[in-house]
Amino acid sequence: MLEKCFKLKEHGTTVKQEVLAGLTTFLTMAYILAVNPNILGTVMNASGVFVATALASAIATFVMAFLANYPIGLSAGLGLNAYFAYTVCLGELANEANPFTIALTAVFVEGIIFIILSFFKFREQIINSIPQNLKYGISAGIGLFIAFIGMQNAHIIVANDATIVGLGSFADLDMDLALIGLIIIAVLVHYNVTGGVLIGIISIWIIGMILQACGAYNTANLFPDFSNGLQLGGITETAFKLNFGWAFSHLIQFIAITFSFLYVDLFDTVGTVVGVADKAGLLDKDGNLPRVGQVFIADAVGTTAGALLGTSTVTSFVESSAGVAAGGRTGLTAFTTGCMFLVSIVLSPIFLAIPSFATAPALIYVGMLMLMSISKVKFDGDIADAVGAYLAVVMMPLAYSIATGIMFAVLAWVLLKVATKKAKDVSPIMWGVFVLFVARIVVLITNFQ
Repeated sequence: MLEKCFKLKEHGTTVKQEVLAGLTTFLTMAYILAVNPNILGTVMNASGVFVATALASAIATFVMAFLANYPIGLSAGLGLNAYFAYTVCLGELANEANPFTIALTAVFVEGIIFIILSFFKFREQIINSIPQNLKYGISAGIGLFIAFIGMQNAHIIVANDATIVGLGSFADLDMDLALIGLIIIAVLVHYNVTGGVLIGIISIWIIGMILQACGAYNTANLFPDFSNGLQLGGITETAFKLNFGWAFSHLIQFIAITFSFLYVDLFDTVGTVVGVADKAGLLDKDGNLPRVGQVFIADAVGTTAGALLGTSTVTSFVESSAGVAAGGRTGLTAFTTGCMFLVSIVLSPIFLAIPSFATAPALIYVGMLMLMSISKVKFDGDIADAVGAYLAVVMMPLAYSIATGIMFAVLAWVLLKVATKKAKDVSPIMWGVFVLFVARIVVLITNFQ
């Protein structure tokens, strides 16, 4: 049954390999189950957000598994949840009653729009119209970006007033444990140990718990805590809380809020899917992703379901690369990840106890693997291709945004094509994306003023 559904032999994988990959993806994504309630909890019921996040993630990831058959996990996107809580609810809508209901309505409408666009293959045309060099640059840029996230989570890279960022302290056990975890993963991978990334995560977590039991680690509690119970009733405070009345009476403002969610979700998803697909070897000989429309439908369905349940925009996660590195190649990986999201609802104290220093090594290692795509970038060819790819690589980690990296890459590529008298190489889709990014810059300038 599994073979027929996910075509394991065709993809050169096994049930064991796929399940281990799915567990690895989940463990690298599990932090969102703690982070999202913390952020959205400033304007909503935190326990309700937790349940909504787990359910919406499971729904979206199951759609990815069975409709697209890709090893990609989905959950509430970072950045979008901060925009939801701080910019929209506590900022633009601070004077409104229950502003989260308005924000959820905007997310719901965004999801419906994306479902429609997916059926018309608009998002698919975008991803397949991106030049090959830019795709490789995007993949490498995401590698640097997720490595940067991992290093931040483990305090290897910290804020620094003098140089903006700098090296953390070796007196910080989080940093030391993460570096040890990275070495463990690298050694296990070298010896072709199945599930090496997952074993590395669990191993360093166990080492951390041993140190805590000995009194050497006091930063946070590393052991699961069931003392407060599961607290699942909060979902009644977040589910089906849409406010279309306000949306229709403040249409212009509502459209602006919806567009902001739409913009970031669109290009974050495009960037993530390109990066993960390239690493998994899922792109065809022309650099396109088969069944990409189904990938976007999973994203859109997750966003819509998430809004109804009570969480911010659901999107594909770059952490899926950890599962790919662990051998994930089919939807069985995603199915396993989705099941773990469901399990997390009743075993949340266990999964939320996994510290960031344990998952950070996986992100850093996978970042290295994705960075290898830069070897495919042709820097000695067309100047537009070279500069576009370069900007994708450097702007994602430096601007801390996948979407921003893509924006700089596309704008530079189109402008250089025109400047070098190769405008005929620019497809109508790329012109459309170019105009969209220009409009985004205008909006940013207007908001800044």
